[in-house]
Amino acid sequence: MKEKLTQKDVEKIQQEIDHRKLVVRKEAIEAVKEARAQGDLSENFEYYAAKKHKNQNESRIRYLENMLKTATIVSDDSKDDEVGMDDIVEVYFEEDNEIEKYKLVTSIRGNSMENRISIESPIGMALKGHKVGDRVEVKVNDNYSYFLEIRSIDKTGSEDEEIRGF
Repeated sequence: MKEKLTQKDVEKIQQEIDHRKLVVRKEAIEAVKEARAQGDLSENFEYYAAKKHKNQNESRIRYLENMLKTATIVSDDSKDDEVGMDDIVEVYFEEDNEIEKYKLVTSIRGNSMENRISIESPIGMALKGHKVGDRVEVKVNDNYSYFLEIRSIDKTGSEDEEIRGF
């Protein structure tokens, strides 16, 4: 797995694990007991739904715990004039003559539909550490790359995004 996480990501993941273990697990076990008490299990949809919910919760706990065991902690610090974690960056795409804004985040908070891109993505790797006015090359693969120009950097420092589910 080897996710790159900030310390705040680790804290959010641990909070989710604790919530799932202390709250969701108890509720799921109780729901299974109540459904089982309704009688014949061969046609008891509530029982199967409760079991599925319980198993999904346990799977999510294992997934998150494994993520924490194998994660690499990355710093969310950057210089005031450089692109870093949680910064909103306005870039100019030379090929398309378009301007876009992206927020650099860790991969577990990435969401391309909301313009949150991972520091491990081609654009994220190209932008990180550069300054306003820099022209950076985004290498998609060995055969294709394109250039961006950094127009502005907004040092928001905010990290309110949810971690991704599965």
